[in-house]
Amino acid sequence: MYKNKFRVTSARLPCWDYGSNGLYYVTICTKDRMHYWGDIVAEPDGLASLNRSAIGEIAHNNWLDIPNHFSFIELDDFVIMPNHIHGILYINKPDKISWEFNKFGKQSQNLASDIRGFKASVKTYATTNGVEFDWQPRYHDHVIRTEKEYLNICRYIANNPGEWLLNGDNVDNLYKT
Repeated sequence: MYKNKFRVTSARLPCWDYGSNGLYYVTICTKDRMHYWGDIVAEPDGLASLNRSAIGEIAHNNWLDIPNHFSFIELDDFVIMPNHIHGILYINKPDKISWEFNKFGKQSQNLASDIRGFKASVKTYATTNGVEFDWQPRYHDHVIRTEKEYLNICRYIANNPGEWLLNGDNVDNLYKT
């Protein structure tokens, strides 16, 4: 930062330890909201789901693989959409006793390192295999602090594909009046 200019303000809670035990709701988007991961389709049972593309399948599998790389992460509800992912991650460190406020700079063993690892794994696959793909910089997170928040977020995640068909930024809805 130069004379308090040219630095994007962090969207993270300034007094929160993002390596501490807790539930974290994250949203990660593709660059320019490109629909890399497939299309939402209506199912015969009235629900909707993502018909995944090849890179969508990689994103899905790599999301499921997160706990194999970050043993302190447990996956909760998540959904992969054509151009973004919503997910709840549980950081579970039973032996953690210290508290470290969120800080700018090197991150490890926390939410930021997990998201960075996930994004890098998908991008590396795409680059290695000549698949067009890129991420939006950064991501959105929300620290879940109450059961009511948790239940509302779970409902939002579950309903996201159906809402996409009704109101989403899919091609069929771009020109509705």
